[in-house]
Amino acid sequence: MSQYDELERELLPEESHLPLMSLREVVMFPKSIVPLFVGRDASIKAIESAIAVNDKHIFLVTQKLPEKERPEPGDLFAVGTVSRILQMLRLPDGTIKVLFEGLYRANWTLVEPAEGEGKEFPEVRVDRLDDIPGNMAEGEALVRSVTESLEVYARGNKKIAPESILAMAALREPGALADAIMPHLKVDFERKQRALEISNTTLRLEYVYELLLGEIEIASIEKRVKGRVKGQMEKNQREYYLNEQVKAIHKEMGREDDPAAEAADLEKRLGEKVMPDESRERVVKEIRKLKQMQPSSAEYTVVRNYVDWILDLPWGVYKDTELNIAKARAILDQDHYGLEKPKERILEYIAVMSLVKAMKGPILCFVGPPGVGKTSIAKSIARAMDREFVRLSLGGVRDEAEIRGHRRTYVGALPGKIIHSLRRCKFNNPVICLDEVDKMSMDFRGDPSSALLEVLDPEQNYAFNDHYLDLDYDLSKVFFITTANTLDSIPLPLRDRMEIIRLPGYLETEKLKIAKQFLLDKQREMHGLTAENLSLSDNAILEVIRRYTREAGVRNLEREIAAICRKSAMKIVESKEADDGVKSVAVSKQSVATYLGIPKHRHEEREDKAQVGVCTGLAWTQMGGEILMIEVVIMNGSGKVEITGKLGDVMQESARAALSYLRSRSDLFGLKRDFHKEIDIHVHVPEGGTPKDGPSAGVALATAIVSALLNIPVRNDVAMTGEITLRGRVLPIGGLREKLLAAHRGLISMVLIPAENEKDLKEVPDEILKDLKVVPVENVDEVLERALMGDSSCSIFCGRDNISPLSDLLVKEEYQRPTH
Repeated sequence: MSQYDELERELLPEESHLPLMSLREVVMFPKSIVPLFVGRDASIKAIESAIAVNDKHIFLVTQKLPEKERPEPGDLFAVGTVSRILQMLRLPDGTIKVLFEGLYRANWTLVEPAEGEGKEFPEVRVDRLDDIPGNMAEGEALVRSVTESLEVYARGNKKIAPESILAMAALREPGALADAIMPHLKVDFERKQRALEISNTTLRLEYVYELLLGEIEIASIEKRVKGRVKGQMEKNQREYYLNEQVKAIHKEMGREDDPAAEAADLEKRLGEKVMPDESRERVVKEIRKLKQMQPSSAEYTVVRNYVDWILDLPWGVYKDTELNIAKARAILDQDHYGLEKPKERILEYIAVMSLVKAMKGPILCFVGPPGVGKTSIAKSIARAMDREFVRLSLGGVRDEAEIRGHRRTYVGALPGKIIHSLRRCKFNNPVICLDEVDKMSMDFRGDPSSALLEVLDPEQNYAFNDHYLDLDYDLSKVFFITTANTLDSIPLPLRDRMEIIRLPGYLETEKLKIAKQFLLDKQREMHGLTAENLSLSDNAILEVIRRYTREAGVRNLEREIAAICRKSAMKIVESKEADDGVKSVAVSKQSVATYLGIPKHRHEEREDKAQVGVCTGLAWTQMGGEILMIEVVIMNGSGKVEITGKLGDVMQESARAALSYLRSRSDLFGLKRDFHKEIDIHVHVPEGGTPKDGPSAGVALATAIVSALLNIPVRNDVAMTGEITLRGRVLPIGGLREKLLAAHRGLISMVLIPAENEKDLKEVPDEILKDLKVVPVENVDEVLERALMGDSSCSIFCGRDNISPLSDLLVKEEYQRPTH
């Protein structure tokens, strides 16, 4: 123990009561002198009491939470420093400046004030903490190492006075050296407090040595960083000076296009963009390259166009959309009649968006015949969601670069259609309609449908890479809608990425309502007419629908209504010029031909009477459903089968399958086993100029052949559809809605459908089903029971109240066997 410590012990007892002052982010060490500015009232009162009562002795302890204005005892560290006030100076602002000298470490215990006595500052009882000597050899080694490191640290820290360095270097006692060094280290107060609390002098100096080495390393790194920054600043200043000289030269030469000004404008635009770091770095690199080029060079224009394209894109710019289901439903219903499935899907998406707020845009594919409103409903969807609408026609596109752009190495390279559309609409969440996606084709320039895979895949399009930009661009918030007439020509991988929504053809009643509510008013307005000038009766519109159009949609219907409007406008204008007084035109069913000429089409209707070998089938076409009359004639011959009517391979196979089925059941039909060797069978489907294909005419072909073989007429008010197997099973078909519509239009009263298609009747309007008797069947026996006539001369069912399976009846001689 030093002589100084012994003197302190004499001046101050081991246990004393002292005023306590808490410190913020400052730790007082023994044998150190620290000036502090004091402003808190409690601290000022504690200092005044120390001067007046305690012979200038005060206890300083650090707060655990510096931001706390009135710390509680639990907010202070357990070890502090007994200090002496050397000097105090009051300042004009009410604060005081105090010079403290640290004396020794101590624990403290709060002294509770006597009853009725309240103090404005805490008073504590302090217990001195003596240093514990450590290993002498380790202590000496640490002293030498710390002294050497202190010299290195001092060279990098100019704030430490040389006298202080000499004084610290002269200390040989580990604890005193540690206490002397700690106030000069730039470490946080918690580490300094940790050093204050270590009683073992060797361990304390070892801890200080560790901190000292860390500060030396940080100082070295700071020096390197400052050197780099200084070098960069000098380089920037030099570039600025040279650029200013170039500007002055251009101004003297009268040049208007200043490359530096253009580069500055691009940098300003870049600063306003919110884009990924990779894209920003690419633009910065290109602008730097631009500054080093001559404006007259070809490469300058290429780089400038590239930077312009990147900066023109709406990076992170999204249009605020109003997600209101009621408003969206009203807009969709206002623009389109029917189309319930697409409308419902859009309303579902809006509902989910209103809850999730960050949902990826769906990929919808509207599939349906021409003219049903696929493109127009996409436009209505954009209006209902308050988004920008972009339509891209993909019909006839053969080049992959149309979708993903050309690489910059090509002359005249540009981005693809997707990036073009986003630049045009200036928002990153539009509705993009990819029209006629089934009309794309491929050649030596690539397959554009494959290029669409990345665009339409929700798991990939957040990082769409256009060949021209060569940067990842986020398309996940874009609402993609594709349209197609058929799915057959769309590759399966592309089809798998889209949600298919089928838009069926309109019923006649739906076309009538669309014409009355939408088309007629639109065409009257386009032709300068009003409802008073031109009126069409419902029968007149139906006449136009049935005899002047043949389509699933309403495009040709609108054209014919436009033709009536033109004729009516001419009639009104001519009568006005002639002063005939004709101011309005009323078009009836009888007068439609006056405006549109001879009817262009006729719809097949059922036969006037039942005939042998003539059966009514049902077919699906892109224009909707049609009645298909199938005729079979039996002739003496040698077993030839002739099939005519421009039938496709599948339909020809259905005819052969039907004939094979009948041959396999010849015994049950009462026919000789080799009956087919004595006859020729001719199967014909009228309208031979129209290609026909598909398996759904199988049951109709079988019925017509049975009718011809057994000489039994087929009911003319029954139509049928279904695929046939060699065992006589009736398999399901597609397009049931359109086929039933054709049967209803053709005055059919009963339709035989496959039993597995019974579930599809839910999609058929009630107004069609109420006029049709739809009978599900599972095999050809059931079809023949209901389709073949039952009169007294030729029925195989005659005289039976309860109809048994056909196989039970055909073995009896209750029919007229055909003579061959």
